[in-house]
Amino acid sequence: MTTETVVRLDGVRKEYGETAALDGVSLRIRRGEAVAVMGPSGCGKSTLLNMVAGLDRPTSGEVTVHGERLDLMSETRLALFRRHHLGMIFQFFNLLDDLSALDNVALAAQLTGSPAGTARRRALELFDELGIADRRDLYPAALSGGERQRVAVARALMNRPALLLADEPTGALDSRAGEQVMDLLIDLNQIGQTLLIVTHDERLAHRCASRLVEFADGRIAAESTLDRV
Repeated sequence: MTTETVVRLDGVRKEYGETAALDGVSLRIRRGEAVAVMGPSGCGKSTLLNMVAGLDRPTSGEVTVHGERLDLMSETRLALFRRHHLGMIFQFFNLLDDLSALDNVALAAQLTGSPAGTARRRALELFDELGIADRRDLYPAALSGGERQRVAVARALMNRPALLLADEPTGALDSRAGEQVMDLLIDLNQIGQTLLIVTHDERLAHRCASRLVEFADGRIAAESTLDRV
């Protein structure tokens, strides 16, 4: 791990009407870290993830990711930044039903301007690495939950992101598939991938993260270093 900061939030506040979803949050994530954010529903952890992803803007404060101030970017620049520098994994996969698994993944690179052939070769490499090469031509409806999440991980990794964001990545999976996805996240972090995971699952946090950030009422209530189990 290096001392390079990939994520920096300084005094971030987010208001929805009279409610403060984030109340003066400051946070640093270094390159190579795996950070889990936990807390009760409505505590602000999803809002935090949306800030780091550039999907929402702070009412005040600064959000810097990969050296870029997201809070100062136009919507067009934010969209380009996400495509080039961020990978996102969602609880319910967010795959396109009318595209094959391979095309779902290749599309992520094509949206950044990569030629179709180059995108497909990169996608095939990831399918091999993730153990789903034999599922590449199937459509999402024909895949198990665990297979769909592996496809989603492949899509998130297509553009070699500086940061991988995971929103309840095992929440829609049975225990066996959840364990497989946890193992995958651990493997990715061990080869240097920076991770930010939002979860209710203590086992996921303690297995996959090196640091735990606990949220309550829009603020960081506690931080601790974790020994993976």
